[in-house]
Amino acid sequence: MGYAVGLMFLVPMGDMFERRTLIVTMTLLTALGLVITALAPTLPVMLAGIGVAGLCSVVAQVLVPLAATLATPETRGKVVGTIMSGLLLGILLARTIASALATLGGWRTVYWVASVLMVIMALVLWRALPRLLPSNNLQYEQLIVSIFRLFGTTRVRALLGCLSFANFSILWTSMAFMLSAPPYHYSEGIIGLFGLVGAAGALAATRAGRLVDKGKATLTTTVGLVLLLLSWGMIAMGATALLPLIVGIVVLDLAVQGLHVTN
Repeated sequence: MGYAVGLMFLVPMGDMFERRTLIVTMTLLTALGLVITALAPTLPVMLAGIGVAGLCSVVAQVLVPLAATLATPETRGKVVGTIMSGLLLGILLARTIASALATLGGWRTVYWVASVLMVIMALVLWRALPRLLPSNNLQYEQLIVSIFRLFGTTRVRALLGCLSFANFSILWTSMAFMLSAPPYHYSEGIIGLFGLVGAAGALAATRAGRLVDKGKATLTTTVGLVLLLLSWGMIAMGATALLPLIVGIVVLDLAVQGLHVTN
């Protein structure tokens, strides 16, 4: 919920404020949310910390248009593909790393380590990013209204993004329950290693941005949707067999990342 609110109400601020300052501030606030979560003595405090972290971690979606702005038109798809691949790799590999950290030191360790890394990232971004002032004079309420106007012209892409990432989330949310039950009985650490399998699929999709640069966005979308559909057949067989499950994970993540970059 925090992430959804951030997408709607914080990301548009990238068109209002100097982006480097905004990005660094949001990164530090994400670190604060992680610290609150790590220190949380009760569930409501933990949920508040997660809410702050989710709200401000949409900073990644401010970085994507910044990268597109800085790129030349002929390399924009490649650049966006690279950034989005990093984003999806983070989502996938976080599961592997979090499982390892939780095994070593408990669930709070995950949030402590993440908060330190976010502070380091804020310092790196402050040094590495150029200062880029907004190119328009729109007020905040005008930016919010413009979201609905944009949706009117990009609703097909928005729907594809919604449904493809729903497929991604359904798989990765439910898979842990399946792998911990018969016939697998895998531990938390081993289940986390499946994030590496998903990362392979995400890396394979980096070419999608280059295909878009060549004017093949429709073809890339069609292939991605077909692969996404086929992947579920393999995943269904994965309920009792490991190899089809691994193949299905790779194909699904390849398809979702390809669609995401193309969108």
